[in-house]
Amino acid sequence: MNSRRALVRQPSPRLAEGLVTHIERSDDVDAELARQQWEAYVGALADAGWATQEVAPAADCPDSAFIEDTMVVYGDLAVIARPGAVERRPETTAAEEAVRAEGYRIAHIEAPGTLDGGDVLKHGGTVWVGQGGRTNAEGVLQLRQLLAPLGADVVGVPVEKVLHLKSAVTALPDGTVIGYEPLVDDPSVWGERFLAVPEESGAHVVLLGDDHVLMATSAPRTAALLHRRGLRVTRVDISEFEKLEGCVTCLSVRLRR
Repeated sequence: MNSRRALVRQPSPRLAEGLVTHIERSDDVDAELARQQWEAYVGALADAGWATQEVAPAADCPDSAFIEDTMVVYGDLAVIARPGAVERRPETTAAEEAVRAEGYRIAHIEAPGTLDGGDVLKHGGTVWVGQGGRTNAEGVLQLRQLLAPLGADVVGVPVEKVLHLKSAVTALPDGTVIGYEPLVDDPSVWGERFLAVPEESGAHVVLLGDDHVLMATSAPRTAALLHRRGLRVTRVDISEFEKLEGCVTCLSVRLRR
């Protein structure tokens, strides 16, 4: 079996009704264009050697394409999220079934905890969790308790300026944490590991390999910066998802075992 697999989910035809929190609602989200962009995103994963597994679609859940928010995967454990937005909680059922079928052990964030997978950034044994928006202190505590037996160090990070922690920062393969500084609540969390990038969407990368990242076409200057750092950069257009506070990380759950 391919050790690099990803869960993905087709966009809902009601995508334009998705929740927005920190931006103005756009009245021109094109569901058909979004579907085409999603297919290109899935194709980019496949081209990089990732096998994709489609989770059953959820037509009545406008945000369901943002599957990253349904879980946190660490080692052989999948922690099923309890989304901070009540409207999104039905999204987790089919996602749990899919990751269970992949052979993962299952745990759950329980009430009164809330946690969105997009608030969780993992690298090198440290798990940073954004707290203050969709994820609350109880959600962070439960995740810490669940991941401690696996050796993870769970660190709460303030998030107020953006929807999710990974709307503000992601990590490069070498552990450098990149972010668009005006939208990062506390860059000092990462100290000298933090690298400011020149575009908001430049803060969002998916690690495709040891020297290969996926990012949005809307951040050409950041793509050039990462290329100069020796990274191979694949770019995809996700403009329709960006209108709903989405980014490249949101559209898949990467499984690496």
